[in-house]
Amino acid sequence: MATSPLLPALEGFLKVVDERQQLVVTNMANADTPGYHTRDLDFQSAMRQVMDSEGEASLEPAMMELTDLPGRPDGNNVNIDREGLLLSQLQLQYRMGVQLIKDQFQETLTAIKEQ
Repeated sequence: MATSPLLPALEGFLKVVDERQQLVVTNMANADTPGYHTRDLDFQSAMRQVMDSEGEASLEPAMMELTDLPGRPDGNNVNIDREGLLLSQLQLQYRMGVQLIKDQFQETLTAIKEQ
């Protein structure tokens, strides 16, 4: 039985969200590092890569340093409030992605039981 064509996209979505979470955590860990610039992922670009490659894209080109954020005198521009809010949003996105994958497997299981 073939898997849902949506499954690779959902797996790619989770990869993108996970990668972005790692960047946010790294930003938070470097909040006091002089000269450190906030890093983020261009979500739309990363998802486009995932969709074009059926979930197997390298996310490197979608990563970027954010230099337009207000900085401190030491050159660091990490804003803990921004990062905390982003981390909360990403956690919700991840949970939603996991639930959608569960739903896909449940549909497959239902189809198997009906045969």
